[in-house]
Amino acid sequence: MSSPDGLREQLGDFLEGRGAHMPFDAAVADFPPDAMNREPPNVTYTPWHLVEHIRRSQQDIVEYIRDPGHQSPPWPAGYWPDRGATTDAAGFAASVAGYRLDRAELVAIVHDPKVDLLAVLPGTPGHTVLREARLAGDHTAYHVGEFAILRQVMGTWPKDRRG
Repeated sequence: MSSPDGLREQLGDFLEGRGAHMPFDAAVADFPPDAMNREPPNVTYTPWHLVEHIRRSQQDIVEYIRDPGHQSPPWPAGYWPDRGATTDAAGFAASVAGYRLDRAELVAIVHDPKVDLLAVLPGTPGHTVLREARLAGDHTAYHVGEFAILRQVMGTWPKDRRG
């Protein structure tokens, strides 16, 4: 990589799940509605809770970048649905769509040549757009892997799934 444009492209690819880990979209594809609110064995949250956690965390990062006055929600309550909360297919789809919307915003930020990826964000203890994009990508990759394992344990992958 010999240019900032190369860094921006690689960072965008990372955020979109192009690389060494499963993309978010592949992990959530064709998820059966009857399993969205079911707790897997030895887990205290549901697949929807996990998707919503990924969405809320990424949204917080996007807002943190955009708004120097942004106040992050309290940890952990602000990043997860209430333990007993449930959803329906429309709610699950809304969580997925919200994640995709914020991901597109984050990718647009890192691709914008007017954004200095290494400039310290105002009001932060030295955080940069590069740091925040890496944080979002790492967090998502970790939980997408977890989601994929939950699908395996719960038997929710399509029968004809390859790979």
